[in-house]
Amino acid sequence: LVDVWPLSPLQEGLLFHARYDEGARDAYVGQRFLDLEGPVDSERFRRSWQALLDRHASLRAGFHGLVQVVEQNVELPWREVDLSHLTEEDAEAEALRLAEEEHGRFDLAVPPLLRFLLLKQGEERFRLVMTMHHIIMDGWSLPILFGELSRIYAADGGVGGLPPVTPYREYLAWLARQDKEAARSAWQELLAGVTESTLVAPVAPGVESVQPHHVITRLDDGLALALRDMAREHGLTLNTVIQGVWGVLVGVLVGRTDVVFGATVAGRPAELPGVERMLGLLMNTVPVRVRLDPRRTFTDLLTELQSQQAELMDHQYLGLTEIQRISGPGGIFDSLVVYENYPHDPDAGRDLGGLRIAAGGGEEAAHYPLTLVVSPSDRLELQFDYRPDVFDEATVQVLAERVRRVLEQIAADPTLPVGRLDLL
Repeated sequence: LVDVWPLSPLQEGLLFHARYDEGARDAYVGQRFLDLEGPVDSERFRRSWQALLDRHASLRAGFHGLVQVVEQNVELPWREVDLSHLTEEDAEAEALRLAEEEHGRFDLAVPPLLRFLLLKQGEERFRLVMTMHHIIMDGWSLPILFGELSRIYAADGGVGGLPPVTPYREYLAWLARQDKEAARSAWQELLAGVTESTLVAPVAPGVESVQPHHVITRLDDGLALALRDMAREHGLTLNTVIQGVWGVLVGVLVGRTDVVFGATVAGRPAELPGVERMLGLLMNTVPVRVRLDPRRTFTDLLTELQSQQAELMDHQYLGLTEIQRISGPGGIFDSLVVYENYPHDPDAGRDLGGLRIAAGGGEEAAHYPLTLVVSPSDRLELQFDYRPDVFDEATVQVLAERVRRVLEQIAADPTLPVGRLDLL
């Protein structure tokens, strides 16, 4: 035993979901893979991951009750399988089967809440599969993790060249110093007057979690550039534009002009030194309220929305359960927007300690019936995650096309009144 920490607000929520029905699939177990080309030294690879585990206390935490307990000596779960004797087609099928086998639940009390599978698919072709529970790490942390891994592997498993770790416990200590009463008042004020929940799903809550399906829409370069130019011209962020458009879609789905949905926030306070290099779950999910006055221009709607976000920025650490407790039914929603705006080094994307990354990807999810995940690369990618027991693919394809139509209209004329937007 090294330390005992409290939980961050989102960790409390994920712990609840993990323990609510321990017989069901855990929506917050995610998986990422890297296809590597080159002479992979599997033992050196394992040592490098073990060095990361030894370096970051947040990766060695187990969850007991409402605390997380950090252990000193935690062994990395590591498995290797040689598929190089199979045909390419059979090897891929077996790789998918083995990855699904790895995707099972974690016992959250037993660290580490991540495990690795290294598949040899050829003499110099390998696939690394990392399975991880979201409770220990957010999306911002992943580029940090793989960046450190690259340097450790290149240094033959040594960590001497890396900067000192900013411990996750410093963020938890920062959380404890915040003015919770001021935060409660701010969120209560935002949601005042919203008397009913904003639910887009036509099913009762509490059904078993299922693996989500995806519909992906990539905007063409011209539209993506026009949206960025429009946002910049009106002093807006692209995130605000996406949230405004999502508010319009949710309003149509629920038949209301005052709607609430969830959005993820990075939760990394600028006043905390080293927070940009910290590994852990700092992100949070908070409500966003959009009022759809048909007479107002869309730029007015976006300006109000961005002002709302700015005023609440200092209070985004408050847990969603607490926000919903003080706001009543008006704070309850079942759709989410995830804008992946965490920093990354584009030059580091194709190399890992001297090995070439030929491909990569991942499978992450949430328990919400409908989620929009935005990847703000040069060509904006919109991924609609949906639960297939709630929505069918054709319906989600229609929703994706509606979002695209609204984006095209406001890129062409952002002063269009909200009531003049054509979604059909």
